[in-house]
Amino acid sequence: MFSPLHRPAAFVVAGAAATAIFAGSGAPSPIYPLYQQLWHFTPSTLTFIFAVYVFALLAALLTVGSLSDHIGRRPVAVAGLLVLAVSMGLFIDAHGTGGLIAARIVQGLATGATMGAISALIVDQQATARHGSVVTSSAPVAGIALGSAFAGALVQWAPAPRLLVYWVLLVFYLALALLLLRIPDAPRTPDSARPSVWRTLRPSVGVPGALRSTFLAAVPMLCATWALGGLYLSLGSSVVARILGVQNHFVAGLVVATNFAAGAIGAALVSKLPQHRRELVGFLTLSGGLVLTIVAILLESLPLYVVGAAIGGLGFGSSFLLILSGFAARTEPEHRSQVFSATYIVSYVAFSIPAVVAGFASQSFGLRPTVLVYAAVVLGLVLLAAVLARRTHLVGVAAERAAAVEARPVQVAACSRDAARPAD
Repeated sequence: MFSPLHRPAAFVVAGAAATAIFAGSGAPSPIYPLYQQLWHFTPSTLTFIFAVYVFALLAALLTVGSLSDHIGRRPVAVAGLLVLAVSMGLFIDAHGTGGLIAARIVQGLATGATMGAISALIVDQQATARHGSVVTSSAPVAGIALGSAFAGALVQWAPAPRLLVYWVLLVFYLALALLLLRIPDAPRTPDSARPSVWRTLRPSVGVPGALRSTFLAAVPMLCATWALGGLYLSLGSSVVARILGVQNHFVAGLVVATNFAAGAIGAALVSKLPQHRRELVGFLTLSGGLVLTIVAILLESLPLYVVGAAIGGLGFGSSFLLILSGFAARTEPEHRSQVFSATYIVSYVAFSIPAVVAGFASQSFGLRPTVLVYAAVVLGLVLLAAVLARRTHLVGVAAERAAAVEARPVQVAACSRDAARPAD
């Protein structure tokens, strides 16, 4: 019925779909103050609304996150985008906190079900490994940045500020679903070589055995990176409004988006660097951004806060690129959706649980102390990840040297025989 898209066009469509999914997750953030004014709910209710989205997303990742490895990328991705369009309709129809919670649950389920399939689809259609890793690592941060900034602009200046962004996203999701129908699906392994679909749907998380040690070594960095993103997205709007005194909704959304936009830029900038350089850039920018954020809150300086958010975002993008490119290079096609889903499970646990705890803590201890402690904890996590990465690197170097030593006697013996041979 539809002519298939050529590979470059299919890659662009898959990247646009990934970005749009995360744009939808970031879009409600600038609108939350309007919801609070309209429906008079407490900050704890707002934290709960954030939590139900993340828990629904994790539930989907744990059950259907690797489903596309079994039934194909395209059906999972198309179905997920259609359900995301339904969730936008629920946002439009929401008339209280109950409707808002229902919309976020459906959105979380659809996002979790689709993320692994879309990420695997990007890698399936990539022209080079570098292109695929840049898009998969930058799509989350670019999407959240676009969603937050676009929603903030509409809230500030457009008619129907609570609704228009959801109408735009609804139409966009439907259009992307139609385009995804034209993307050829990746060939799959025979049914006899795969576990049954019903077994796949049982809640589980895991990676292939060959990738397990690499995955575990990356967990601290994943946690530090996404916990930083959780800081800016969950408490960033409150910091900008209540500590830094910004009342313009667009400016507030733009400040929050700065961190994630810088993440997309960081992923593109460091993609040509060797691995050890990427590690160094990631650790330096993550820690530097956090230090500047702490100082900015203590001094109540908006420019310094924006600079800190931008530098931290560069660290987010470069670190996430390093992790995803390593996973993609070491994963067979039939396991890609499973690996990407496991990656996002770890990421969203680190993204959500500290943010939820901080949301409740801010009501008891105040916003400023909570944010400062949160930032200090994430900074400690970055330093821990740096130490572990250094140890892993040293172990790798030691292994290479040991292998060279084992091989050296053979070469020496050969040289000795040549030296003992009489000259002609």
